[in-house]
Amino acid sequence: MGITATTLKDTREEMQKLLDGIVPEFEIDLKAELVFEINELKRERGAIILGHNYMEPALFHTVPDIVGDSLALAREAALTDCDPIVFCGVHFMAETAKILNPTKTVLLPADEAGCSLAASITAADVRKLREDYPGIPIVTYINTTAEVKAEVDICCTSGNAKRVLESLDAENVIFIPDEYLAANLARETGKNIFFPQDKPTRSDVDPNVILGWHGKCEVHDQFTVADIENVRKQFPEVEVLAHPECSPEVVLASDFSGSTSEMIARVQESDKEKYLLMTECSMADNIMAENRDKDMVRLCSVRCPHMNQITLEDTLRALRHNVTEVELDEEVRLRAKASLERMLAI
Repeated sequence: MGITATTLKDTREEMQKLLDGIVPEFEIDLKAELVFEINELKRERGAIILGHNYMEPALFHTVPDIVGDSLALAREAALTDCDPIVFCGVHFMAETAKILNPTKTVLLPADEAGCSLAASITAADVRKLREDYPGIPIVTYINTTAEVKAEVDICCTSGNAKRVLESLDAENVIFIPDEYLAANLARETGKNIFFPQDKPTRSDVDPNVILGWHGKCEVHDQFTVADIENVRKQFPEVEVLAHPECSPEVVLASDFSGSTSEMIARVQESDKEKYLLMTECSMADNIMAENRDKDMVRLCSVRCPHMNQITLEDTLRALRHNVTEVELDEEVRLRAKASLERMLAI
């Protein structure tokens, strides 16, 4: 993955081939030197760059050695021998890499790059859930802090959440913090959904219930059924793909729902010509660059403000100056690692 050229001229030519029609030519001219410098410095330092599917195209297609969703990148973080690890994603993702690589330098090319889901729940909230509902296993979506991961039984991603729940073989499960993902899982597995925040504390729970949490992705929360209906009126042949962080109503109105990697595979394998992606809009640009025979309906103008903080300029700065370095308390890291390893073993 990425640009392999060893001269600035060849770097620019490779970028032009990859990004023609996706990124304006003047932007390619401006960013080619950054890409060249990053790749040169990466090779000099023996670094690896991991890039999430939501990175802007000029970064996504040029400097990462590995790209993918949070599960794929967590696996790669667990396997790499490279040091440092530069994580072009948001903070909880870089934390995950540090959890799995405690002796390596992990760099986040931003000052913060947070996540609305990770901000919606704390370790103290999880401890209170454990106290109120003893004996019920707690699953956390990977979009949480290391401190939250340290308090739960197992982690999951949108791509493996159902398998994780099934592996627990439990009558009830507490699923945090994404309420839409929890509701979509409840429907998919034939369970009911109950939110402890809505009702008085009680230790007894009806069978066949997922206990959720009121947290939302600020990007996926913006998509509506009306968006889908409007696009279908204009393009009746369109295939609609929704991320499971979207509301259950949006997921039901779509043709397919899956993780970012599953959505990419769906576009590549389907014989449809037009697609509407109900997810962060940079991903549609990234898919278009690699699938020139497929047409992405350009509804989306929803850019994650946190992913958008990761730039080529700051990626170069991270490699030059070792910023921002991710550090974790060792006790928290070890407990969080246990919940991640249980997921990776499934």
